[in-house]
This record gives sequence, structure tokens and C-alpha cells, in this order.
Amino acid sequence: YNWNEIVATPTAKGESRKFFNSATSNLDLLECHVTTLNPGEMAHAPHQHPEEELTVVKEGIVEVLVNGQLKRVGPGSVIFQAANQLHSIKNVGETKAVYHAIKWRVKGATVNNSKVN
Repeated sequence: YNWNEIVATPTAKGESRKFFNSATSNLDLLECHVTTLNPGEMAHAPHQHPEEELTVVKEGIVEVLVNGQLKRVGPGSVIFQAANQLHSIKNVGETKAVYHAIKWRVKGATVNNSKVN
């Protein structure tokens, strides 16, 4: 996936680039996007989902909720969010924050004892 071919879509909080979002031979879902957050913006309220998620910070300083704790990390940092764990991310720096987010859901994953389709 060529960065220059992925359209940057403006959002109220910055912009988003969507690389892929589909099933694979081993996963019900594999998704990758890059988010740019303006200073002071939170991507979304704390939430949870059945996918595990890996976030790689490219630029800026972000505050993330991980395992019930708020942590501040910067460029090059990697954040792992386990499935069904409450999490969030906020730009706490004075410049834009850019991060790559990769989510995956294994085949047959369950949430609250219900299979996810």
C-alpha cells in the first residue's frame, strides 16, 4: 500500500487515511488506518471492541488509556490494546499527532459470550 495513493480524508479532529479493512484467510478482520489528531483532540471516548489493536506513534505526544492506566508516549512508541479492554487516545502535545492503528479479530471471537460476525 503506497502512502501517496491513500486519500487523506479530513475529519473534525484532523484527518484519516484508510489502508484496508477486510477478512483474511486466518482472520475475520484485519484493518489498518492512519489518524492525524490536532492538538488537544481525543480520537473518541474510551471504548472497547473484540479486536486486538496495535498503535504505532509516528509523530507527536499522545495519552493512552491502557489496562486502566493513562500513559504518555511519543514517536516510535508502540501501544497494544487487548481485546475487550476499555481504551482511548488523545493528542496531549502542541503539534499534530500521527499514528498507525492496526486491528485484527480472530475467527470465532466472542464478546460478552456472544460470537461476533
